[in-house]
Amino acid sequence: MERGRSKGPQHRTVTALADALALEGDVRKQLLELAREGRLRDHWTRPTGLCELPRSVDDFTGHATELVWVSELVYAESSPGGGVVGLITGSAGLGKTTFAVRAAHSVRPSFPDGVFFLDLLGMSQRPLAAAEALQLLLRALGVADQQIPGDTQERGSLYRSLLRDRRVLVVLDNAASEEQVRPLLPGGGAGRALITTRRLLSGLEGVRRLVLGPLPLPESTQLLTGILGERSASDGESALSRLAELCGGLPLALRIIGNRLVSRPGWSAAELAARLADEERRLDQFKAGDLKIANAFGMSYEQLTDSARRMFRRLAVVPGQDFDEALAAVVGGVSVEDAWEALDDLVDLGLLYDSATGHYRFHDLVRLFARDRLHKEEAATEREALTARVTSWLLRMATLSGRWFEPGYGRPDRPDPDLAVLASPQEAEGWLRGNVDNWLGAMRAAAGSGRHSLILDCAESMHWFSDLWAHGPHWREVFTLGAEAAAALGDLAQQASQLNYLAWVHSVPPSDPEAVLRYTARALELATRGGATAQIAWSHEYAASAQRLLGRFGEAVTASSRAAEMFKTMGDIDAYVQCLAHIANCLLDEGRYTEALEQYLGLLALLEDPESGMTPSVVTVSQPLALIRIGHCLERLGRRAEAITMLSEGIDVIDMFQMSDYRQAGALETLAALLAGEGRSNKSRRAYARAAQVFEAIGDPVASSRCHALATAAP
Repeated sequence: MERGRSKGPQHRTVTALADALALEGDVRKQLLELAREGRLRDHWTRPTGLCELPRSVDDFTGHATELVWVSELVYAESSPGGGVVGLITGSAGLGKTTFAVRAAHSVRPSFPDGVFFLDLLGMSQRPLAAAEALQLLLRALGVADQQIPGDTQERGSLYRSLLRDRRVLVVLDNAASEEQVRPLLPGGGAGRALITTRRLLSGLEGVRRLVLGPLPLPESTQLLTGILGERSASDGESALSRLAELCGGLPLALRIIGNRLVSRPGWSAAELAARLADEERRLDQFKAGDLKIANAFGMSYEQLTDSARRMFRRLAVVPGQDFDEALAAVVGGVSVEDAWEALDDLVDLGLLYDSATGHYRFHDLVRLFARDRLHKEEAATEREALTARVTSWLLRMATLSGRWFEPGYGRPDRPDPDLAVLASPQEAEGWLRGNVDNWLGAMRAAAGSGRHSLILDCAESMHWFSDLWAHGPHWREVFTLGAEAAAALGDLAQQASQLNYLAWVHSVPPSDPEAVLRYTARALELATRGGATAQIAWSHEYAASAQRLLGRFGEAVTASSRAAEMFKTMGDIDAYVQCLAHIANCLLDEGRYTEALEQYLGLLALLEDPESGMTPSVVTVSQPLALIRIGHCLERLGRRAEAITMLSEGIDVIDMFQMSDYRQAGALETLAALLAGEGRSNKSRRAYARAAQVFEAIGDPVASSRCHALATAAP
């Protein structure tokens, strides 16, 4: 103060004076508060109106957790030589600026020396240079123009020295790059910085990162309701919820749709939702005055290299919700390494989301923008060729993967050279599950273009794999498309085969035995006309499963026995054993437990015989099911301890091969009841809990609730 560098005393000085004067109570408090007010008033003078924080919107909604994250920056300790910096990233339309402004207003009382806002113009053709940004910030901090150094490094040094001792928050909006923002960050001390950017700015060290995501549906609906104000009551909750859902959680999209409704009182939310439901026109509906969602996405698109733009727009032809780098390489017509580079650029700009599984995905509205760019920038012939290439690759890749599970097939010797390499059944299964939306979408596209052979090959390859994913919701469509493709090709045997697979689909719980009988009757007719003996046998076997479900056990045993004889004559030991198992199932369901047990034990001996001639992969699937069925028989016969042993062994094998389905769930529930009867309460509750999880996973909420209640019941 004596040197004129400060017009107000430091807090510790005032405290020392209060101590020396022995001030206490209200008198001491009054001195400290007056000194603080004087210090804040006279500490420094800055011109008003420079880098002023914009106003916050009144209808701001959501992001409560994220606002807490920003408030924690206020009290965070800075590292030596490094200031406290919060980095907010996210794609276009997520409301990063709106959020940062709201957060800055909420913490403003903690920054008595000022809160400053600067748009760095990161998405423009000419982002604000660091030297220009420093000049604007130094002026806002009260430095006269003649005192601002001409050199960028000197400006940065002066800027950091001013932030060191001042409780200042600097909001740096719309940053373009690490190079742009590095000179604008505090170097430690009291100052704080908050950055928003579409880019990840992964090169920035020591910053606290927040990824802003789309709003959940309830908060989206709340924001839309807030924008609409009084008129929201007349629009109806369901219509507003549907509108919010179509906006995909993007605040910009919600604001555009809300503004359109507010400015057009004659429109209804339901009518606008109907317009948005049309994907071909949806993107055009997101415009209101100078707000247009496509413009926001377009600014990011313009930042890309030509190769990344090409990749971005062509990814719109991917039929599923997500994709990996191998599919992206096919789409872009580039190597996997070049695909990775383009995908990184797209993720960096928020045009794609990535995940820990290695898959990428669009936001729904960004996908529509990509499709719009594809139609505007590439000729129809190029688009058709691209779709055909992607469809072919996906179906051939799915066929290759499915054939890993066929008895005696395994790894193909010479797969097509353009396909991704799969080294094991586990990799094949992972690809099929992770890309189901893509290869199923490719089947639909191939059906529309008459590529029947590709469809039929793919559907046929799924037969054995489908049993490992029995509750997959897509098998009905897969085998229906397969049957239609076979019919178009005039292949009676293959049409019968696909209809038999459809019969199997309808036999999986929740089963429809009448539908099973309809499909098997049609399959039997076609197989007989085509002389397809194997499919005649399978028609009898699948029909037997329906008769068993209907309680017609005698007819079921007769049909299975007929199929068994046919398979035995053909030398198909794998199918023959399945028929034997089904006969045993009929005996068990009919209450003939001793006979069923004998049949299952004979079956198990056959499965364990290395000279049986059975395919090892079929044995792997069949053996734990036989153990479980033996356990059920022993339980019905009152041989509790033996039943527990058999059920436990079967469940362990199923766990080893990850074959979760209705059979595992039923075994777990039976095991839990047996353990409870033995007084082993803890193990019983664990078995019930696992049964509840499996039932829930396969879509049986009633059984899941039943097992969950038993798992949580008091001992």
